[in-house]
Amino acid sequence: MAKNNIVEIVGVTKTFRIPIESVNMFKQKVVGFLLRKKGYRDFTPLKNVSFSIEEGDFFGIVGKNGSGKSTLLKLIAGIYTPNKGHIRTKGKLVPFIELGVGFNPELSGRDNVYLNGALLGFSRKEVDEMYDDIVDFAEMHDFMEERLKNYSSGMQVRLAFSIAIKAKGDILMLDEVLAVGDEAFQKKCYAYFDKLKRENKTVILVTHDMGAVERFCNKAVLIENGKVKIQGKPHIVAAAYSMSNQLEHAKTHNFNRSSAPFDVRIYDSQGKENNSFKYNEQITIKLSWEQPNVKNIGVAIFRENGEYVFGPNTYQDQYKIKHKNKAEYTVKLNLNEGDYFIKAGLTGKRDIDTIAFIEEGPHFSVQRDYESGRWGGVTKLDHTWK
Repeated sequence: MAKNNIVEIVGVTKTFRIPIESVNMFKQKVVGFLLRKKGYRDFTPLKNVSFSIEEGDFFGIVGKNGSGKSTLLKLIAGIYTPNKGHIRTKGKLVPFIELGVGFNPELSGRDNVYLNGALLGFSRKEVDEMYDDIVDFAEMHDFMEERLKNYSSGMQVRLAFSIAIKAKGDILMLDEVLAVGDEAFQKKCYAYFDKLKRENKTVILVTHDMGAVERFCNKAVLIENGKVKIQGKPHIVAAAYSMSNQLEHAKTHNFNRSSAPFDVRIYDSQGKENNSFKYNEQITIKLSWEQPNVKNIGVAIFRENGEYVFGPNTYQDQYKIKHKNKAEYTVKLNLNEGDYFIKAGLTGKRDIDTIAFIEEGPHFSVQRDYESGRWGGVTKLDHTWK
């Protein structure tokens, strides 16, 4: 292991055998063996994964559900062993990996604090000394004598996290700790993360929250289909993750041209039909129709949540259409990252004389503007400071 590394993952592959049929009788097993019929299938959530974490890193692991993130964390924690490759760690690991691990639902919150503390290596005296701090951080004063099975998932997360952060370890491992807690508890977690960063503690954070990755992490890795897709600076990894989600989202919102009254297509700055664009990229929306007497057209851009962004038409712009069955609309996407869709309409001499209308046309996504820094809102307006 390299001198500064605290975790090394080299060529790690993990495969599980998933049963595909129930074989309970000896006769069934014999018949299956003679027919060379497998009663299982191989599932490989991680394939040849390699990266390292240095001491003091706040390291983010991101990816879609089912990409292999949690399996990777359990491999690092030693809960699973890899089929291929190896993982080396230095120092004591403190895992906060899965809701309910180390808890007994039949015991009270108080008893579970002592049980979980023992699993983390604390003596009863040590838990006695930190008990009030744990309850204060979790804000669970009125529920500690209640059985854990009556807790909400958010309450369980708060209690488990409050215990885990008391452990004196070299590596703190957190899997979706922010996914269940309420906003107030998330702010408390953020404050604790800031403290960990100031103290140069080693943290491995698995999350879908790209804001948290960019805010706290100094390095990150994107796991996709069980493989490392990209690793490096957090904002680069976050951008790749967001883009992957946007492309997936756009695929699930295909514009059904066969049932539309006319055709609408979106082209990128290279003249290629596309549904994913860079910030400030110039796009062209091409419309074609067969309806007669079309004198004006309108195109509007909406956010995925239905928020109206912008929508001009040729009547208001006093532009006369040059072709009787086609037109193009070119616009620069000075828009924040996110998902959008097109509405379009054909009208007669006035913009209120509707001939045909598409309520929800093609969907598209806009990537984040990293070159100009972060900004909020729908669009970025030209501005100066004095």
